[in-house]
Amino acid sequence: MSKKITCVLPMAALEELELSIKSFKAELKEVDVIVVAKEEVELSDARVIVSNASIEASQTWKHLIKEIDSPYVFIYTKDVALNLGQYALERMVRTCEDCNAGMVYADYYEQKEGALKAHPLIDYQEGSLRDDFNFGSLMLFNANDLKDAVIAMSEDFTFAGLYDLRLRVSQKKELIHLPELLYTELELDTRKSGEKIFDYVDPQNRSRQIEMEKACTAHLKIIGAYLEPKFKAIQFDVSNFPVEASVIIPVRNREKTIADAIESVLKQKTKFAFNLIVVDNHSTDRTPEIIRSFASDERLIHIVPDSNDLGIGGCWNYAVADERCGKFAIQLDSDDLYIDDQVIEKVVSAFYGQNCAMVVGSYQMVNFKLEEIPPGLIDHREWTPDNGRNNALRINGLGAPRAFYTPVLRDVKVPNTSYGEDYALGLNISRHYQIGRIYDPLYLCRRWDDNSDASLDVLKMNAHNFYKDKIRTIELKARIQYVSAGQLV
Repeated sequence: MSKKITCVLPMAALEELELSIKSFKAELKEVDVIVVAKEEVELSDARVIVSNASIEASQTWKHLIKEIDSPYVFIYTKDVALNLGQYALERMVRTCEDCNAGMVYADYYEQKEGALKAHPLIDYQEGSLRDDFNFGSLMLFNANDLKDAVIAMSEDFTFAGLYDLRLRVSQKKELIHLPELLYTELELDTRKSGEKIFDYVDPQNRSRQIEMEKACTAHLKIIGAYLEPKFKAIQFDVSNFPVEASVIIPVRNREKTIADAIESVLKQKTKFAFNLIVVDNHSTDRTPEIIRSFASDERLIHIVPDSNDLGIGGCWNYAVADERCGKFAIQLDSDDLYIDDQVIEKVVSAFYGQNCAMVVGSYQMVNFKLEEIPPGLIDHREWTPDNGRNNALRINGLGAPRAFYTPVLRDVKVPNTSYGEDYALGLNISRHYQIGRIYDPLYLCRRWDDNSDASLDVLKMNAHNFYKDKIRTIELKARIQYVSAGQLV
């Protein structure tokens, strides 16, 4: 490959840095390696650009575009040694040329706990708006597209510069996934998937999240998908419901936890009538027997669906369609339990007080002994009345427990899946209605090995993330039509 290429990477330990530079130099005849450092460093094979900000900052990129005079720019984001595969850079450049892409990223190997494992990635979609979308640590940009994006940046971000950059590139060009294992990187984050998924609600990351929200909101305005804080008002129906509220628990093979969940519901104290609908999705352990042991309480409704093809969402549809379902349908997972006897009362009050079609609460993370574990309280404070439904397209979940105004839920219906069904529902409802929030913890979320997301392999995580990105893509297209048609209330 004869074209000149620019490679940008952050400062690292000299030994690691020299290995990365050597890897770039070994493949390319003309390569301009730029190292972003906070102070002057002598490097024989690279230029050093001094910046007080990191490679994630807008300021850094506004400086860097003046130093780039090649048609393509590789960005390597890690501070550990990069090991390039055979003709990796050439393959990415050729793909970028062939597709006229704005950016190309590729699958990779990860060196993790002494083992080398393939790490496949997923295709980028219009709805891949998560700021933690995994491109790997090596990305190739068309230099002109990169420069145009930087010039268009309107905010000076400390953390969201790279995120802002790729969103702006995606507005005009495709971001292409090359499903080939082209390099090896060291994986430093060895936590289980169930521990990583809460990073975006960690209070320590709040400043970063605020910036990411600003960048995403600006992107939505540019592409015509931003929704103003105008919502349909709800006149809550006072008739045609046997009770004010129903708690719904879909369950399959949870003999260890279902009794605790049921007891925590039946202990609730309210000023109105409520019931509990348990949808047993053909359990094969002692779960049905345990449910039947509560049969003396007439508030308990035990449903076994006729269908054998239902996910969690399908079980919800079964319960909500039942004529015994109340005006409000409130979620509780079969692993968990309400934190006190006032939860149902608080949730129903929130519907009336906030005039919303859906309420999202907060929860406390605990182990099986009900001892608090990190990150503790999950309260999703990134949701605000003014911008929550826009920011919902960036984050990877809306929080829990969730509750719904039953007529709206019966109309929209829940996707028949066992992952992401609640998120899809929240996005759809928030397009039209306000979503209410309760920031006090409402239930204890027990983390244990049988949780659905406690520890997932990369293929399962990819499947989950691809589905959520598809949900976002569908919702994004719907909102663009919604805005263009002027249907804002």
